[in-house]
Amino acid sequence: AEYMGGTKFWEVITHEHGVEWDGIYKGENDMQLERIGVYFNESTGGRFVPRAALVDLEPGTLDCLKGSKSGAIFRPDNFLHGNNGAANNWARGHYTDGAEMVDQVMELLRKEAEDCECLQGFQLTHSLGGGTGSGMGTLIMNKLREEFSDRIICTFSTIPSPKVSDVVVEPYNAT
Repeated sequence: AEYMGGTKFWEVITHEHGVEWDGIYKGENDMQLERIGVYFNESTGGRFVPRAALVDLEPGTLDCLKGSKSGAIFRPDNFLHGNNGAANNWARGHYTDGAEMVDQVMELLRKEAEDCECLQGFQLTHSLGGGTGSGMGTLIMNKLREEFSDRIICTFSTIPSPKVSDVVVEPYNAT
């Protein structure tokens, strides 16, 4: 299932800064450019590229994003995915499949951090219902805390409800 929280986050940020999904600034107010470097790198040709790592343990969700109109704004190298998925299992996301992939994720996050003039912290958008967002999400946060202990980690977490979950283990992944 596609996680819409991250997509909505970037929809709001691009709109606030006047950046279209092709990365071109088309805003109407110079204030939109004032702090654009917080979330974007400016590449050649004046194109703005989000500072983002897009991670999933299965390729389907990221393939959907890549093929969408919003997917074109992201750096293709910043899409990282596994092949099996976590099967809505926190332990697979944290201890097995996620653990096999976390070094790649951390390398990408290090590269993005090094490109910042003044790194303040990290923002993570994830869903706690599945194995990737919950298990791998906590693994990534633990690794960030170890390596960037003096930086802020802020999460935007979607918490499952037992009343609307279509997968019986979703509420357990969030506890």
